[in-house]
Amino acid sequence: MDEQPKFTSGANKLTNTLAGMMRSISDKPPALDFGIINSDYSLTTNLFRKPIPKNEYSVCRQLLYDPSVPLTKTYTDGEHGHPDASPPGTHYHEVKLPKKMRWLKAGDKVLVAWIQNEAVVIDIVYSGSHVGKGEPKWS
Repeated sequence: MDEQPKFTSGANKLTNTLAGMMRSISDKPPALDFGIINSDYSLTTNLFRKPIPKNEYSVCRQLLYDPSVPLTKTYTDGEHGHPDASPPGTHYHEVKLPKKMRWLKAGDKVLVAWIQNEAVVIDIVYSGSHVGKGEPKWS
């Protein structure tokens, strides 16, 4: 006759703990999601259809860069095409990000990572129709 194994209270507790951990892992949303930035800059994702206010989600820093502000200025002391500089040849160059590296705006489709219960906007996503055609026209 087959006898059922007898579990001690410690084994039962361990089994219940492991089962609870497996349930909590399986209840979590996928790590990546798509979303849309709404006109009020709230975020709506495919898996969380209620708008998330802008102060309740995070954004990777490159999406907050103001493209009108130079990243850096370079100083040049010497002639190379700017003979009218005063003193001759001295001038600055401003280095700005290209338009395609702009900050978020309403209507953008975005890639979202879910970190625990928080949505983190990683980047702007474009249609695959641009593949093989070069860059889209960046506004």
